Formats: sequence, structure tokens, C-alpha cells
Amino acid sequence: MNTPSSSRNSHERRNGETADRNPEPVEDLIIGTGQAGKPLAGALAESGRRVVIVERDRVGGTCVIRGCTPTKTMVASARVAYLARRAEEYGVQTGPVRVDMAAVRTRKREIVDAWSAGSRKGLERHESLELVEGEARFTGRKTVEVSHPDNPPRRFRAERIFINSGARPRHPGFPGLDQIDWLDSTSIMELDELPRHLIVVGGGFIGVEFGQMFCRFGSQVTVLVRGERLAPEEDPDICEVLAKILAEDGIQVRTRAEAFRVEPGPENGVRVHLRAPGDAGSGGDVVEGSHLLLAVGRVPNTDALDLEATGLAPDNRGFVPVNDRLETDVEGIWALGDVAGSPPFTHMAYDDFRIVKENLLGEGGASRSGRIPTYTVFLDPQLGRIGLSETQAREAGHEIQVATLPMSRVARAQEMDETRGLMKAVVDRNSQKILGASILGIEGGEIAAALQFAMMGGLPWTALRDVPIAHPTLAESLNNLFMTLD
Repeated sequence: MNTPSSSRNSHERRNGETADRNPEPVEDLIIGTGQAGKPLAGALAESGRRVVIVERDRVGGTCVIRGCTPTKTMVASARVAYLARRAEEYGVQTGPVRVDMAAVRTRKREIVDAWSAGSRKGLERHESLELVEGEARFTGRKTVEVSHPDNPPRRFRAERIFINSGARPRHPGFPGLDQIDWLDSTSIMELDELPRHLIVVGGGFIGVEFGQMFCRFGSQVTVLVRGERLAPEEDPDICEVLAKILAEDGIQVRTRAEAFRVEPGPENGVRVHLRAPGDAGSGGDVVEGSHLLLAVGRVPNTDALDLEATGLAPDNRGFVPVNDRLETDVEGIWALGDVAGSPPFTHMAYDDFRIVKENLLGEGGASRSGRIPTYTVFLDPQLGRIGLSETQAREAGHEIQVATLPMSRVARAQEMDETRGLMKAVVDRNSQKILGASILGIEGGEIAAALQFAMMGGLPWTALRDVPIAHPTLAESLNNLFMTLD
């Protein structure tokens, strides 16, 4: 959570001093050790520049500390529980399955600690790079003050500044939250006991990932979706199959269910009051559970930066406006990753680093323009997305063909008894180029990556229909997928 101005002032008063009026000169200053900031700091230091990188939490950023690394570690534990319960389907005899949440948490913490320690060591090996711990805020166009509750504040003047401060879970302000203990995507991973009934507010990818995870651990799970369907950014047919998969897992998904008030429930639980979207009334429908997870999006970490001191102003959602080279309107200041409004995925933040590095240390000319959007949602089965969806392609005016193949027709999926899901690709009818794909199936992210390479190479869909791919692999299903267009 960002430190408000009053807290910063109190930190200074406790320290009994204020920041040095003569700032320390550095060449480059980076705010945040995420997946853009950390490698950029190393690259700049390797080039011989004096670099300071500021981190208010643990080294590694959202991905390592609160995002990809811990969540996918726990997803793996949940999948083991799921397969153990299905063991008899494969002819394997086991006993009752019980999940030890404290052990799951310990495993998650150990992996996070190892990754964070490795990230710190990676920074410390550079002689011209200094890691400064504390909260950063601008005091001028090129000056940054770093405050820490246990140390005197430090002040820096930098030739170039790079903002990589990331984002955090959005906390809705509906009444009653101050009366209960609620969870977000960070705090839920610290539970050491299994929720009896987890209520998830939000039908996006964070909500459904945690919903399926805790269902597999053994919780009863209810997901409340404000709109008409889960994951509204996906095509309706993909959402329909996704909803079916979650229902098969035992998750109750309630659509058109807006949570607008909460209160304490029985047995130290929670009671959530619901109404239809747009209904200004008191609703009347209620769902009760033992735990409440708020998964309603993320907000950029800009409110503690005092951007106005530089002449910058965040946009109406709090992001730092940048051009396709990640440059802000203020010369000598860049923003990268989530805080710059880039797609909120680690690989996109790292690509932001690549762009800035190429423009500063390489031949130049690098830009966000034209990069193919891609991501994987780590449900089980995975949803791998690349390029345009069918809906997006039609809205963009393409004349398209759509190839679909249920995973039940994929030989490797049948052999693994993992036949849930749907493969879908969108192609341009005139150029025969692949515009995008949605792969909801076992290792869907890996299959989508193969399609990404084909798109980068400008291959027509017929090339993937005709190329001999090793049998029996999941990638081989691309032959069958594109055969449906014949």
C-alpha cells in the first residue's frame, strides 16, 4: 500500500531530521525493481553509468513477490490435489486427499524468497548500482526523495528517471468492508487454513484463478460476476466453455450479481448483499460465506509519487501517459510496465525494458507499436491468448474465417484424459494470415506460443495445416485445427 503524505511527514519527524537539501547526483534513477526496472538497472550499470534503484518492498516486483511466482506455485499445488482425486480414472489407487494449507504456504514462501534473494544478488553484483530501500517521491523535475521509517531520508538528483512502480489490487469502497476481515489477491495467499466457503467478488482472471485454486484445495466457492458473463474480454463461445469447466469443478458462478454491501455473517463469516447491475435499490439477495476475496482489478502505484512536482499528471485512471517509446511528456523521464498502462503481464513489462534499452544503449528505433498482444490465464486447463479475438477482428473490419476444434478431438488430450476446452483461431480471408487465437485447453499457453511464432513470421494458416508436427503432441493439433477451414 502506498504511504500517504501524512505518514511520510511522520517518518521524517520520527527520524528527527529532514532530507538533505543537497541531493546526491546520479546518472540514472529507477523507481521499482519489477520486471522492467530490475533488468534496466543492470543494463545501465553494465554500460558504465551510476545507477540508483529504489524499492519500497522486497526486490522482484509484483511478479516475484505477489503475482506470477507465488500464484503459479499455488496453482501447481492445487493441480496435484485435483489429479490425486482423479487418480482412479487413470487406474491408480490412492487414499483420501487432504490439503495442508500451511505446507502450501510454506512452499510458496520458500520459492518467493529464493527468487527475491536471487533478484537482489543480481543487482548487488554491479559495482556502479546502488539499491536504496524506501518510498520514492518526486520533489522536483529531476529530484527524488526516498523515505524509510528506520533510516534518514535521502535525496537524489538524476539525469534520467525511470518509473516502474507497478500496480496493486483495487479495493472497492462499498459499505461494510470496515466491519469484516476481507482478502485481496495478496493476502489470500497467506492463509494457513482452508476457507470453508470462499466468496469471490469479480469474474476476471484473478478471481477465477483463485476460485478454481481454492475449490481444488477443498473450499466451497461462489464467484460473483457483475456482468452477463465471466471474462468479458473473451469471445462468448470461449466464455461459455470456461463457465462449463468451472461448473464441472464445482464452482458456483452467479452472473448479474453486483455486490454492493457486506456485513459480518454467522460464525465470524461474511454476508454479501447483491443486486442486479444498474439497480439502485437495496436488492434483497444475499450470499453467506466464511471468507471474502475482492478481485475487482488493479490500480497503478502513482498516488504516492507526487508526480506534479515534475510537471507530469496521471491520466484519469492513474497511469503515467507515455508514447510508444515509453517516454513521458517530461524530457528525461520514462515509465514502464503496469504504471505506464502497458498490458498487465510480466512479459509485456520485460518487453518495455527491451524497448528502452534498445533506444538508449542499442541502435534505437524500438517501439511498442505493432507488438502482438499475448497472455496466458493459468486456469486448468489454461487459456492461451494471442493477437485478435473473433470479436476484435470483426470490429477492426477484417473479413475473417474462424477455425474451431474441441479439445475432445485432440489425440494427445484424449491420451492424457484432459479433453476439456476449445481451440479457436481467426484468420484473414484475403491474406490467409493468422490474426489471433484462443486456446482453452491443456497447456493452452504453450500452443498459443507456437501460433505467436507463426504470426511473427507472417506464415499463412495453410502452413500450419500442412507442416508435419511430431505425433502425438499437443502442438500437432494445429494441423487439425486449420484443417477445419478446408
